[in-house]
Amino acid sequence: MSGSAAIIFIGLLVATGIAVPPLIGSFGSLAGAQGQQVDRGIDALNTEFGVWRVTYDSTDDRLALELNNTGSTTLSINETNVLLDGVIPTPQNVTTDIAGDGATDLWLPGETLDITVANVDTKPTRVKIVTENGVARTENEITEI
Repeated sequence: MSGSAAIIFIGLLVATGIAVPPLIGSFGSLAGAQGQQVDRGIDALNTEFGVWRVTYDSTDDRLALELNNTGSTTLSINETNVLLDGVIPTPQNVTTDIAGDGATDLWLPGETLDITVANVDTKPTRVKIVTENGVARTENEITEI
């Protein structure tokens, strides 16, 4: 009996040695994913921006937006989307500018982001701005010039 018990015990040790490393790796991955989810939640809570002005120029078929980052999170301009009546304009028609710099991708807290959308045939009834972490604002008051 002791010989068969020793074989079973060795078999359990081998099985445990095979099963434990993947389990530890899985738990580590799960903990890492939960940490990333918490970080995204904190970023979303710290994200705040205001829509100062939305104007439509019917002569040039352009829509101009003036937004201010009033939160404490630095945002990516390339990950900030504009929707006109639920439609995302083609990237070639959208230009961005922060204090005269059209090449930057960072929208820092306290900075004003100017977005211009060209080739807008008609005045939209609704403009929605969505940041990289899902915080959004919708503007229905569009001034026509």
